Amino acid sequence: MIQQTGILPPLVMTMGEPAGIGGEIALKAWLDRATGVPPFCLLDDPARLGTLAAGLGWAVPIRPIADLTEVATCWPDALPVLPIALAVEVVPGRPDPRNAPAVLRSIDRAVALVRDGEAAAVVTNPIHKQALYEIGFRHPGHTEYLAELAGPGHHPTMMLACPGLRVVPVTIHMALRQAVEVLDTEAIVVAGRATAAGLIRDFGIPDPRLAVAGLNPHAGEGGAFGREEIDIVAPAVRRLVAEGIKAVGPVPADTLFHAAARSRYDAVICLYHDQALIPLKTIDFDRGVNITLGLPFVRTSPDHGTAFDIAGTGIASCTSLVAALEAAAQMAHMRRLATGRPVA
Repeated sequence: MIQQTGILPPLVMTMGEPAGIGGEIALKAWLDRATGVPPFCLLDDPARLGTLAAGLGWAVPIRPIADLTEVATCWPDALPVLPIALAVEVVPGRPDPRNAPAVLRSIDRAVALVRDGEAAAVVTNPIHKQALYEIGFRHPGHTEYLAELAGPGHHPTMMLACPGLRVVPVTIHMALRQAVEVLDTEAIVVAGRATAAGLIRDFGIPDPRLAVAGLNPHAGEGGAFGREEIDIVAPAVRRLVAEGIKAVGPVPADTLFHAAARSRYDAVICLYHDQALIPLKTIDFDRGVNITLGLPFVRTSPDHGTAFDIAGTGIASCTSLVAALEAAAQMAHMRRLATGRPVA
């Protein structure tokens, strides 16, 4: 594990939807600090965190700080928090749009801190898009908003990772029928390029190997089950290879994810959401991490949602959040080694 002290600035963590489990898993992550959790600063409302910790019976001292230079001395004894005031009291499981502006301020501040070199990476807690939509949020999700903050010229790509598997879906949150309709060669090539570049820059893999999944059963069986592999996927693979990227495919998806197959590649380019997420969550549901490649800053997130049904009960696991913190620290370290400059 990468140790941050003396190597990287601290990580910054956003509040996410305050009525969800973000606050309590952040508290749990701090309670687990003796296991080597990378130091982080939470951008949140100190009063609501103190109330949450007290209500759960957890001994987590909350320490409001003025800037990130205080994290190193604060971390062993208290959870450092850069204050972001909420508008109204939080009721677990019941999101209130009046608190949505604070959610966005938390993200904005976290990105600014990383881009200014004061923080090493952004770790985002899950948001509730409906509450944000009610205040005029116009982005499909977190990633698209982060892309806007990054500025023009960046092409964010979602990677999901757990120990032993990395997957990149070409199409994400859309109906399966629509995903098939919009799939094209260019989208696969863009995803493949971003994945190869991310594996080199953020994971230290000098010559990454990509497997590109087929869409249809048996990768189309030579056209018997559809021509997408012939007309869309294979041309994308040929273009990636022509650009010097080690890529193979289309490979039947039902033979891509067993242990022996996974040893032959560094990431799989999947063609739709569930083709990527089902194997990842089956292999290691608790330690999945959402990573955004292609940004000028490192961003990771736990691979789960707000979990309103259990918010405030204290039973939510922080395992995925801790994995996201560890991945963020490791990626930020690799970027610093590659560039010789501060992250961002």
